[in-house]
This record gives sequence, structure tokens and C-alpha cells, in this order.
Amino acid sequence: MRVLVTGATGFVGRRLVPALLDAGHEVTALVRDAGRYDPPPGVRVVVGDLLDPGSFDAALDVEAAYYLVHSMTARDDFADRDRRAAENFAHAASTAGVERVLYLGGLGEEQDRLSAHLRSRREVERVLETGDYALTTLRAAIIVGSRSTGFEMVVQLASRLPVMVTPRWVRTPCQPVAIDDAITYLVGVLDVPETAGETYDIGGPEVLTYAEMLRRTGRHLGHEPIILTVPVLTPRLSAYWVGLMTDVPWSVARPLIEGLKNPVVVRDDRLARVVPVERTSFDEAVRHALAERRERLDA
Repeated sequence: MRVLVTGATGFVGRRLVPALLDAGHEVTALVRDAGRYDPPPGVRVVVGDLLDPGSFDAALDVEAAYYLVHSMTARDDFADRDRRAAENFAHAASTAGVERVLYLGGLGEEQDRLSAHLRSRREVERVLETGDYALTTLRAAIIVGSRSTGFEMVVQLASRLPVMVTPRWVRTPCQPVAIDDAITYLVGVLDVPETAGETYDIGGPEVLTYAEMLRRTGRHLGHEPIILTVPVLTPRLSAYWVGLMTDVPWSVARPLIEGLKNPVVVRDDRLARVVPVERTSFDEAVRHALAERRERLDA
């Protein structure tokens, strides 16, 4: 099948492209800057920007497209930019006759008063649903893997601070998923026609609090942090603290921290019956991610 991957230079996109090639698909990668992307052999690269209608039309001569574009900063206009990008894509993909679109969104129930970034992801999902194609949405919580911004924040906090003062939201339940499992789901649904038009939750085999993820990651790094919760620590102050203690910029830390208040767990496990995956445990996912991270930093 001829398949487009938008956001091909991102954390998920860089892993999805070779997985689709391995599955026998013809892959086009849409990137804004070709200089930042070293594609696997056989990948067609198209330079374009979803915020610039017409600039990416050449990438849409495909049967299916993955939408992996999402702003991860605290800039005031991120929601508007994400909405406009989704509107431009939905219109162009419909006009080009794309048959299927596959979107990776975020877990979280609407009644839980989603954080601004989770609300934006849900809005993008609704915009994509307006297109003349079959939309398949996979919703995930934190994805554990090297280069994942959320996981990188966990690693740096767990490695640098023996004692952490954190907001009570670190007690919020989360169902992390290993990046390899997420990729298996993303590739798998493309080959199952009945997943067209459906929405699925994906997650790993364990529901953990963020505090437990910090502790268990710390164990793999050789020292388990002590975590103290303080009810008055605001998301803004927490984000400044993370920006101070890690390499994660405040503008990125803030939306990550704000999202901690929302439970993000799998409510609907139908996909497990359609695309069977032997799910990776959190500790195994951490081991793989840390090994890749060490190789990257040592290179």
C-alpha cells in the first residue's frame, strides 16, 4: 500500500517509517526540513508544511496517511496552529482521494477536564473526523522510548534528584506503552480493514502512578528517588522546577506537567482482539529505552 507519514522526523514517525517499509508498504515522508531527516532507503521525501495549504499536496498521492503532527510547547497559539494544520490536512487529503487516515492521539476522558494539550489533541481528532476518508484513531498515554520528551523528563528527574518535592498529581494513574508496542499497533491497524473508522485505546500491561514510574526508572539508573508530595505546588511552579532541574525547556515541561492531573488509562481494550500484541512490561520498556539512550549519548 502507498502510505504517507506526516511528522516523519518526530519520535514516533522516525520509528514508524522503517516499520512500514518492513511490512511491505511504499512510504512517503512529509517533512518541513529535509536537512533534518535521513530517510531509510526507498522512502520518498516531500518537503511541505501543513500550515501552508498547497505546499504538501505532492505527498498525498497515497492510499493511507498517518497524522503524527502535534505541538508540544506552551506557546499561546499552539491550539490554533494544531487546529489549522488539521483542517488543512483534512481538506487536502479529502480532495486528493486518500482512503484512510490514522491518527495518534492522547488518552483521557472528557469529563476529567482535560489539560489544554489533551483538549487540543481531542480537537484535532474531531477535525480529522470531518474528512472524506475513514479515520482510525489510537489514543495513548506516555510512550516509553528513547527521545520521548515525556520519558526523558522522567529519566532526568529520576537520575538527578535523590529527593523530589512534587504536586499531588504525581499520584494520578497512567498506563504507559512501550514505543515498540505502539508502532506494532500503528502498523497493525493498517492491515485490518475493520479498524477503519474506529477509535481505540492502547497501553501497556500495567497501570502506574507517575510517582511509581519515577521510582522504578530510578531503580534502573541505580538509585530510587524519594518523592514527597505538596498539594500547593502549582503546574507553573512545577514546570519552572523541571526546567531548572532538567534539560527539558519550561515551554515543553509546562504542558507535560499540566497533563499529570488527568487519569490516562485504557478504558476500551477492543484493539487487543483485532491486533494481538504481546505487551511489553514497563520495566522492560525502560531497559530498552535507557540502553538506546546511552548508545545515542555515547555516539
